[in-house]
Amino acid sequence: MQRALRLVALATVALLALALFLPGAGPGPAGAATAAEPPPPSAHLAKVDPDKEPWKEWTKAQWKAVLTPAQVEVCREAGTERAWTGAHLKTKAPGVFTCSSCGQALFSVDDKFDSGTGWPSFTKPVSPDAVETKVDLKYGMIRTEVVCSRCDAHLGHVFQDGPAPTGERWCINSVCLDHRPADSPSGK
Repeated sequence: MQRALRLVALATVALLALALFLPGAGPGPAGAATAAEPPPPSAHLAKVDPDKEPWKEWTKAQWKAVLTPAQVEVCREAGTERAWTGAHLKTKAPGVFTCSSCGQALFSVDDKFDSGTGWPSFTKPVSPDAVETKVDLKYGMIRTEVVCSRCDAHLGHVFQDGPAPTGERWCINSVCLDHRPADSPSGK
């Protein structure tokens, strides 16, 4: 009896994991849900010089004081936003995506593609030193976590199933990103 209950529990966990991570498991591109309007850039970045701030020294309390609860959950606690709900899922306006925690340039709109997964996806970061990767063993999977190299914010994961020329899919949570238009004073 206990073995049967364990098997049912494992099957339930497996189905929940599939519902969270498989393409098409949530409202898909057919339009059952639309991504929210992209938010304005993170307000705390206007109050500091992002290039001179000691981001890696910030405490949990400091991050909680300036980030939204969703940003804290994903960027600082390595959570994941629900598929198909991110504000930048469909953002294609020219420019660059920056870290919503520290403002560092991370991904170019030119490298963004529709992966059909429900998260913004890119073929590569703006530069190799913009991000760092780590082995992620959570949820019984082996994945490659992507973090901002300047502030250690969790961004998402990189997979080896993307399009040419890199073959990579940098699957990034919208809440970790701000969009800086190409025509902004600090845009690329």
